[in-house]
Amino acid sequence: MYKHLFGPVPSRRLGMSLGIDLVPHKVCSLNCIYCECGATTKLTNERKEYVLFDEIVDELKDFFSKNEMPDYITFSGAGEPTLNIHIGKIIDNIKTNYKAPVAVLTNGSLLNDSSVRKELVKADLILPSLDAATNSAFKKIDRPSNHLKIEDYIQGLIEFRKEFKGIIWLEVMILPGYNDDLENLLGLKEAILKINPDKVQLNTLDRPGVIENIRAATRLELQNIIDLWNIENVEIIASSAIRKHNASFRKDTENAILETISRRPCTLEDLAKMLGMHINEINKYLDVLDQDGKIETYRQERGIFYQLKK
Repeated sequence: MYKHLFGPVPSRRLGMSLGIDLVPHKVCSLNCIYCECGATTKLTNERKEYVLFDEIVDELKDFFSKNEMPDYITFSGAGEPTLNIHIGKIIDNIKTNYKAPVAVLTNGSLLNDSSVRKELVKADLILPSLDAATNSAFKKIDRPSNHLKIEDYIQGLIEFRKEFKGIIWLEVMILPGYNDDLENLLGLKEAILKINPDKVQLNTLDRPGVIENIRAATRLELQNIIDLWNIENVEIIASSAIRKHNASFRKDTENAILETISRRPCTLEDLAKMLGMHINEINKYLDVLDQDGKIETYRQERGIFYQLKK
């Protein structure tokens, strides 16, 4: 098991994706209420060398000496990858030595920094998020680390679109009661038209978030938003259960999770430690098990626990 690489894992958007973690677990510039990886443990916008450049390069070299090329090499994990000051150098190294395209999953909060934008321009695909158009909704949903205003957040995305020649898929997480009011939806439409992404992907909760009393939007609610916006290239992200039909879906991993939680309920972090897998990999299987109605959750002080459905 690598320290900073994980997978390749089947992704509903990127096919087989080799993940790279550039920050420790839950070091992030936002503390989003819907995050399935749990609450942010270090809320910061300070950029530094959270993970050593040489360690990433060595792990990539070792991985590709033994494995085939994935569909994407993806900067993701359970934190904000642009917080690492070496993300640009690592992208350069990948583009020089490997053939797989590079994708970056980012919350987009640091794109108002010109140095961050400059480091990301050599990637092939950027997947930023935008969940609000008003500061009140932004603070309620994304809970930023500093005094970042939503206007500056959106302007960073606009500037990045001007400088980046690759593909941008903008993800919008819809949470009923938080950002589906008319003011936010019309504000989001205005921002989307200015950002001009190649695709807009509407998403909602798959499983419980960080706080209680938030629910997933229904498919009808998401479709109504698409109808209201009347913008081209807006899509609802497919249900997670489609991963089961991916050739890489491993029944033994699914069974290991079920056997583990049949003995005692576990958090996401518990499962990752017990099974020796990355949190993102565990998440893929939990999504499918949840869609199949095989598991249920409950919340305690230590977090969200998964157990067999009674």
